[in-house]
Amino acid sequence: MQRAFLSIFLLLLLCHGALAQEAATVRAVRFDEAPRIDGILDEAVWERTEPFGDFIQFEPQHGVPSPIRTLVRVGYDENALYIAFECYDPDPSKIAAAKTRRDGGLATDDAVSVFLDTFNDNSNAYFFSTNLLGTQDDGRIADNGRSQDNRWDGAWQCASARTEEGWTAEFAIPFKILKFKANEDVTWGADFYRSFPRRLEHSTWAGPLEAIGRVSQFGNLTGLTVSQQAKRYEFIPYAIAQFQEGKTAEAEAGLDVRFRITSTLGSDLTINPDFATIEADAERINLTRFELQIEEKRPFFLEGAELFSQRIDQFYSRRIGDIPWGAKLNGKLAGWDVAFIGAQSDPAKTSGNNGDEGDNATYSVIRGKRTIFGSSNIGFLAANRRWHGEDQGSIGMDATLFFTDTFGMTAQFVRAHGPQNDGALAWFVRPSYDSANAHFHLRYSNWDEGLRANMNAVGFVSDDNRKEFDTNVTRTFWLNRYGIERIQPSVNYNFYYSQSGTLRSWDMDADLEVVLSSKWEVEVSQREEFKRYEEDFRNRRTEIQIGYNDRAGRAWEASYGFGRNYGSDLRLLGGEVNFKITDAWNASYELTKLWLDPDPEDESTWIHSIRSNYYFNTDFYLKLFLQTNSVIDKRNAQVVLVWRFIPPFGSLQLAYQYGSSKFGVADNQGHTLFTKLSWVF
Repeated sequence: MQRAFLSIFLLLLLCHGALAQEAATVRAVRFDEAPRIDGILDEAVWERTEPFGDFIQFEPQHGVPSPIRTLVRVGYDENALYIAFECYDPDPSKIAAAKTRRDGGLATDDAVSVFLDTFNDNSNAYFFSTNLLGTQDDGRIADNGRSQDNRWDGAWQCASARTEEGWTAEFAIPFKILKFKANEDVTWGADFYRSFPRRLEHSTWAGPLEAIGRVSQFGNLTGLTVSQQAKRYEFIPYAIAQFQEGKTAEAEAGLDVRFRITSTLGSDLTINPDFATIEADAERINLTRFELQIEEKRPFFLEGAELFSQRIDQFYSRRIGDIPWGAKLNGKLAGWDVAFIGAQSDPAKTSGNNGDEGDNATYSVIRGKRTIFGSSNIGFLAANRRWHGEDQGSIGMDATLFFTDTFGMTAQFVRAHGPQNDGALAWFVRPSYDSANAHFHLRYSNWDEGLRANMNAVGFVSDDNRKEFDTNVTRTFWLNRYGIERIQPSVNYNFYYSQSGTLRSWDMDADLEVVLSSKWEVEVSQREEFKRYEEDFRNRRTEIQIGYNDRAGRAWEASYGFGRNYGSDLRLLGGEVNFKITDAWNASYELTKLWLDPDPEDESTWIHSIRSNYYFNTDFYLKLFLQTNSVIDKRNAQVVLVWRFIPPFGSLQLAYQYGSSKFGVADNQGHTLFTKLSWVF
């Protein structure tokens, strides 16, 4: 079977997709002086540029020119790329501007974005977004749009201003935060995007696209002369003081060093990094018997994180706890996208492994990906943990292939290594069809028994010993009549057998979402499931969700579910409210209530969480997060005041915390005050 898989895998690599779409092109104008980034397009340098627009709808009317006028201007100097948007609006009083938290997502606001494929490789890109409030959202794209990660942060500027005809925005994106091939008169891939939530419209300059962020369908940005920036390094030292109830005051210091080896390759070294003021993990209910995957929020692990996105997760950075040091390499080398991470941590403290605390393990992860056939790519990843003289981890290869703009395939082959079940394999193939309004895939995967024992030293495998098949069909219908804007049905079917041929699981999920012109939303889902463990279980859950979104910053939703779960009657209540108090202040409240009957393990629980952000300006803000989880008697509070005087890394923070911020951990921390100062040289 493995030989057959490898033969198919290699054969498909030889297929050359025809991605035939004539690219839109714009030429950047070189500026003699930099414009002032205040959102007002009154500098003379902008008059030297030729505005362009003619945006094409991604949705609701795919491929149709947008009825909402948008103009873009592009210029540059030796330091930065400058972009200006003129966003015309038929009713400027209804512009939606509610999001103030960086990287909080701007799709429900009136917003604009810049996409830059700086290597013009049709696969990888940066994106930068803002709204009328000047909120920043940025990140990285990989695999021709299949992987997008907004946890990457760069030091760039933007500003917006309201006008009589709508609003305007300016961007200044320094070349020093980008990786690129330095040269004269280079061409980058580029696209420009606008969201217009009143009619659920998303439109782009390059188009029509089959997905927002489909890098191979970007246009061309020409005329750039870009060179290696003079400052090739950054030193970011920090000092932190901690005052915890019942304990002696503590102080410590650390250092981050960022060095640009070339314009295409960068390195990072961190010594004693501080994770104390990282945002707390939100509590969730787990209705499965599998481990939950927790989002990574620590800055050291976020640069280049999009490269590690895989179906079979060979690297899961949350396996690595607090680290005394770490080193990274990230960028492009000899045509390959490369990333390397080396670090030490104590597994006995973080993952419940047997061992003496204080005995650090060494973690090593290396990743390489290369674009082939225009927009497809192949890659490899090796991950290892060395602890107590033993190596555990995996090595594998993967591919993302595009045969046309809509038909492609992903595949992966992994071999685990370690003291138990050495050589266990995992692999899958997944052909798929993805268009602007439809998705269909078939996936077959194989997981050897005992795979988790070694892979989960560094990776994330929720279950093994399975031969698995799944398929999904999703279709979006834009009606815009009968009081209905959008209908989206989706069906997913999955089943798997053990390696010995015993049926272990099947499940069928059906979902229907309806968005009404009155701004109400209704979603109905049904799940039917069979699981075989110590006995056979027949699980089922029906869930109804009703919500309202005024598309101006205020939204709420409520859900109720009922059914059976592993021999118990289940009821599940959920609710969420998001509201904009002022342009600078927003808040949200989320509730989850689980009832199980019978409940032999006391898993019934209430979870409450409150978030609130107040922005004095984009670099001076106050964040509040409160949560409780009754089943583990958890009460956690976190208040952080941040002043970024050298954004985004040079800052002064004052933080208060009560209770543990780690997922699934009960209170073990009293009232604690942190103060942290970090600088940039």
